[in-house]
Amino acid sequence: MRVAIYGKTYTEGFNNSIKFLFNKLFWEKTEILVYKPFYDFIVANTGITPPVKGFFSGHSDIGRNTNILFSIGGDGTYLEAVSFIRDSNIPIVGINSGRLGFLANISQDNLSNALDEIFNSRFSIENRTLIKLESKLSLFNDFNYALNEFTVHKKDSSSMITIQAYLNNEYLNTYWADGLIVSTPTGSTAYSMSAGGPIVTTNSETFIIAPLAPHNLTVRPIVIPDNYELRIRVEGRDTNYLVSLDYRSEVVDSSVDFLLTRAKFSVKSIKLQSLSYFETLRNKLMWGIDTRN
Repeated sequence: MRVAIYGKTYTEGFNNSIKFLFNKLFWEKTEILVYKPFYDFIVANTGITPPVKGFFSGHSDIGRNTNILFSIGGDGTYLEAVSFIRDSNIPIVGINSGRLGFLANISQDNLSNALDEIFNSRFSIENRTLIKLESKLSLFNDFNYALNEFTVHKKDSSSMITIQAYLNNEYLNTYWADGLIVSTPTGSTAYSMSAGGPIVTTNSETFIIAPLAPHNLTVRPIVIPDNYELRIRVEGRDTNYLVSLDYRSEVVDSSVDFLLTRAKFSVKSIKLQSLSYFETLRNKLMWGIDTRN
């Protein structure tokens, strides 16, 4: 088996877990590639020199013959790891070095069991939808996709921005708001949820359109099929506003049309037999904290 490992940093409390991970990979005779800055961090902070086959710095360095990519960190690190996988169909699994995450959902306590499941093929693959962004501007280099959400947001003042939205070229609404979020099912538990959007299961084949602090209180989030084309245009008193895809953002200084569609490829997410999406929801959102449950 050939695996890639991506991460940035972690706290001292994760040292034993990172050592355990490399020991397990070594005993399973795994060929290991590591993100070079992360490897340097591990060597500097643990005193170990992991036995690796090589390093990668970009998506072209990993190779399509890689079987799994391990993301070490939180959900933000997982999103960054997607930019290294892209359309390669390499499955990705998230090991959380901090608190429980939705994407990085393998905790330190469950790491040993999780690795046993992976090496014994006790998992399935979930196809996670991405949003594709198109415009006349050259934004986000050569990877204009988001696993969680696309967002437009005011930037320089307290003035609202005006966002016109069209579905399959049919006028939907004009939003007077601080911004607008267009979320995938994966992203429904992220920024969209904090803006009042619904939680939808990861296989829902939908997008969520959720305004940020709309001036008209009757304007609510809406769920649409993900085979729709969504076109939006942003205007306002100020010429600058922010456009973001997941963790990346850029400043746009003019009125531009953006076309949002479902990407033609998906992210392959590993789902272990021992982990349940609904159990993660209960734990992460503390649904059972009420003693009556």
